[in-house]
Amino acid sequence: MRPSYHPGGLYDDSNIAAHPITQIWHQKGKCPENTIPIRRTKEEDVLRASSIKRYGKKRPMSTPKLASIYEPDAGATNTHHQHAIASAYGEKYYGTRATVNLWQPTVERGNGFSLAQLWIGGGLGNDINTIEAGWQVYPALYHDSNTRLFIFWTRDAYQRTGCYNLNCQGFIQTNNRIAIGGSVSHVSRYGGPQSELSFLIWKDPKHGMWWLQVGIDVLGYWPSSIFSNLADSASDIHWGGEVASHNARQTSIQMGSGHFPQEGFSKASYIRNIQVIDSSNDLKLPNRLDLFAKRPNCYNVQGGASSSDWGTYIYYGGPGKSPNCP
Repeated sequence: MRPSYHPGGLYDDSNIAAHPITQIWHQKGKCPENTIPIRRTKEEDVLRASSIKRYGKKRPMSTPKLASIYEPDAGATNTHHQHAIASAYGEKYYGTRATVNLWQPTVERGNGFSLAQLWIGGGLGNDINTIEAGWQVYPALYHDSNTRLFIFWTRDAYQRTGCYNLNCQGFIQTNNRIAIGGSVSHVSRYGGPQSELSFLIWKDPKHGMWWLQVGIDVLGYWPSSIFSNLADSASDIHWGGEVASHNARQTSIQMGSGHFPQEGFSKASYIRNIQVIDSSNDLKLPNRLDLFAKRPNCYNVQGGASSSDWGTYIYYGGPGKSPNCP
């Protein structure tokens, strides 16, 4: 399978072609045509999960709703989530594109995760559908602190359906070069060289699949048949960072670079060239972005005016627990 065609109006971003995604496993070889790389699932990976059924899944919430992105602490579990995000609402969306800055935030082993991603969503209550893609540091899932490419999906607000990466049926991979769940080779350095990845998710108007492209590589698709509210279009899109902790008190897990947005380029984490796809299958700037950070003294987000080379962009992140964030 291949997409029938790509969205129009793509920014001419030479960094995408000049710096294709590389992963650590590429040092060992490659997969032949008509095969795909799959990260090995080991016994200890499954044993770290609360149960086999929960392996590779997110923890369900007792009051799931689209606003759970904003108030996820209402869950039945002891997992506490915080976000620093930008959101677009009010239209029918058929995808998004954004370039995401790569970092390796500090996460205590066994105590949650830190990520940066795109969310495409639709529905309310127990019928929330999401498609998600980005990078994460998640020691409990991967047993290391590497920065890894990840995907996720659900059609029932994280209750029973969906999972990370290829840990359950859903996403159909068609690419033999990129391992979903694999470590990336390069991350940004504070005050030094910056690394980034471009993500594009769009709905094929002919066949209905939601396709995923990372950099120059088309990785595969989510069939529309696995969704209810995303079978046709999305009602909201979000971009930004998230941390999750099992501690009841404020966590010291870093988001992004671990520094606040006001520090700017090469110090704070960013997402740039934020675009949405309309019903004509064209990429365009979002009409408006709503910014949200539940605890801005811990993690914050800051929008920037559109520019010729960065388009619409945000800076986000923070250190978590500190004297100003007890």
